[in-house]
Amino acid sequence: MKEYVMGNGAIALGARQAGVSVVCGYPGTPSSEIIETIAKYPHEGMHLEWSVNEKAALEVAAATSYAGARAMVTMKQVGLNVASDPLMSLAYVGVEGGFVVVSADDPGPISSQTEQDTRRFAEFARIPVFDPATPQEAYEMIQDAFAYSEKYKTPVIFRPTTRVCHGYASISAPDTFAPVRGKGFEKDAGRFVIFPRLSYKNHGLIEERNVKIGEEFSSYRFNTAEGGPAKKAVLASGVSYMYAKEALLDHSGVKLIRIATAYPLPESFLLRELAGVEEVMCLEELSPYLEEQLLKLAGKHHLSLKVWGKLTGHVPAMGENSTEIVQKILASYLGWDSQAQENAKIPPLPARPPVLCAGCPHRASFYAVKKAMAGKKTYYCGDIGCYTLGNAMPLDMVDTCLCMGAGVTMAQGFSHIDSEGKAFAFIGDSTFFASGITGVVNAVFNEADLTICVLDNSTTAMTGHQPHPGTGRNMMGHQTQKVSIEKVLEGIGIQKIITTDPLDLAASMDAVRECADLPGVKAIIFKSPCIAIEKSKKKCHITDDCINCKLCIKETGCPALTIAEGKVTIDASLCTGCGLCSQVCPKAAIGGESHE
Repeated sequence: MKEYVMGNGAIALGARQAGVSVVCGYPGTPSSEIIETIAKYPHEGMHLEWSVNEKAALEVAAATSYAGARAMVTMKQVGLNVASDPLMSLAYVGVEGGFVVVSADDPGPISSQTEQDTRRFAEFARIPVFDPATPQEAYEMIQDAFAYSEKYKTPVIFRPTTRVCHGYASISAPDTFAPVRGKGFEKDAGRFVIFPRLSYKNHGLIEERNVKIGEEFSSYRFNTAEGGPAKKAVLASGVSYMYAKEALLDHSGVKLIRIATAYPLPESFLLRELAGVEEVMCLEELSPYLEEQLLKLAGKHHLSLKVWGKLTGHVPAMGENSTEIVQKILASYLGWDSQAQENAKIPPLPARPPVLCAGCPHRASFYAVKKAMAGKKTYYCGDIGCYTLGNAMPLDMVDTCLCMGAGVTMAQGFSHIDSEGKAFAFIGDSTFFASGITGVVNAVFNEADLTICVLDNSTTAMTGHQPHPGTGRNMMGHQTQKVSIEKVLEGIGIQKIITTDPLDLAASMDAVRECADLPGVKAIIFKSPCIAIEKSKKKCHITDDCINCKLCIKETGCPALTIAEGKVTIDASLCTGCGLCSQVCPKAAIGGESHE
């Protein structure tokens, strides 16, 4: 079959063709579509799951690899932090079936907390990393990653970046596939039960193995050099290689060297291709990883080589590269006429700041807490998800946001140092299962004083509406027992739990006041479905009683409320009839919910 697919789809099809048997992950942009693509194609004999978090996903997949099956775990770069504990140990224990960890990096960052570079993690963990430049390469390279993993009995990291994940290409893939099951798990406590003595021994074996892998990578087909002998070279990786290749199409006298396997570094390949080269410009995202490796290589082998890049200020130290950025860098480096290299001026894209959707129940939840706590000293600790957007004006309801699950625990910190302030933790239903439960246990055990606000919209909204333990279905399409957030909270020991509809403003404000006045750990479950899933045909409308005070706009910030010809109006194409604005209006000038 030939399919026009996203880069994530190419990774999925490549893994399917490689015979992957088990695929686990936790949704996170830009990686989410990998598992979802596999689910769309025939996958009989495979197990797919959205795990509760990345750590759980990696551990499930590790066991299947021990049994000889090929396994893959998907996540974004910050998810690798969550999975790092088992991955570091797995690097020492080793694997049987091919085991690939897809960690999608997010230069920009476009939708992440950090710009961390997974190549550095691969070096830290002492395991190989593959760095594709295009969706087509991702399709082929993921298959190579499984083969190298099995050959050297090691987990392997696969590191696409956003533009590779979300780029498109026509991929030719066979219609049939055969999951690799292996010979089954053979008990061997001396190998699979990690002990200090075993880790010490295996550490030495890892270092020996990595030298061999580096040598084999020196002949790997995606480590390439183009342009023939030259005094100047460009060293590139990932999508930056494609930008450089495009910029160099009409220019000669420069060598383009591409590294697809950043760790272990293919030293022999580089030494061979750098013969006669005097200067190298390094183009890469995100950190100056290859630049630093090249400096080490030059020092180790006493190469007379000038190395330019991020460390010298010639390449931006943060953010994405682009065709335009690379053209300007190379124009300066190679002495081109930079004006001649510029593309036709493209008008800038209109500003589009992120905002909660019109009718989003999270807006109502935040507003209820804000109004109920008006005039009181408060701490509002946010978390990762759509509701992070509660920080925007006019809501201004997120004081902190560190990482997934941290809202619950940070609110505890504030409660311990300020007995007068009221601490609130906002957390979504998917995030609650992923990393919030531990924090709730910690709060009860350590006698914190806070109100936990679970914003339950019955989906994982920000990353594409994936199922989670509270939705009652899984990635295999099976109906499952719903895990009740209320019962989990009760089991932990929280005595006061109120479930309320955030779109009922009065009832929600009463719930907030009641919980805030009680000592200890309390919880409010603001339960209302995501508006993107349960589409509404209801609409609100402005009546003749409107005095144009604009309070509805100033208080809620709903994008369906706008000013047209100097008057407040409701954009019917956006309005969902949630009715929050009608409860805010001091003149009752916003008519109830009327159907189209």
